[in-house]
Amino acid sequence: MTFYAVNDFLTGDWLFKLCRDKEEQKILVKAVKCPAGISFSQLEGRTMVFQESNIDGMLYDVISLTQLEKDDKVGRKIVASIEEVPAIIRENYEIKSYEEATGKRAPGKYLVTLCKPEAEKEIITLFVLERGWALSKSTPEEKLEEKKAKLPKKKAARKEVDTGQVWSCPICGKSHRLVHVETEKAVKHELRKTHSQ
Repeated sequence: MTFYAVNDFLTGDWLFKLCRDKEEQKILVKAVKCPAGISFSQLEGRTMVFQESNIDGMLYDVISLTQLEKDDKVGRKIVASIEEVPAIIRENYEIKSYEEATGKRAPGKYLVTLCKPEAEKEIITLFVLERGWALSKSTPEEKLEEKKAKLPKKKAARKEVDTGQVWSCPICGKSHRLVHVETEKAVKHELRKTHSQ
């Protein structure tokens, strides 16, 4: 049994318990602690089971996505076509038909993801992607933009070059140095008092 603490940028903090059943060749992932919120709290205690597949050295999990139903109850929807699988899962996991992965047919089981048994982080991440991301109030893109907006603004680079020229006021006689100033947005010139004044 292994515990994993996960800080997901989109949904928040999770705690998972991962149990291996070596006899049955299964891995069970259980959400012990979920991010704050009514929807997420319903995922506490929920599990995902990864079982031995017909593909050598791979475990499979039937793809099902969390969805909000009436009265903010959390349910699951079994994915029937590749188009229903979120892009993040399609791009990062191997997907096969249930029949190809198990050699059997079963009603209501269509597509599976494949993971190596030692890839525990990928298995935990899949739980967050299938169960958690669907409950998030914002998309990953919106969350990234929000995080970028919170970062401190980088101060524009400023380069100053003393031109070596000194200008004197014909009325009062005060001297000023001419300074060339470059920023990312503009080039300008400034007059600065000389140190002797």
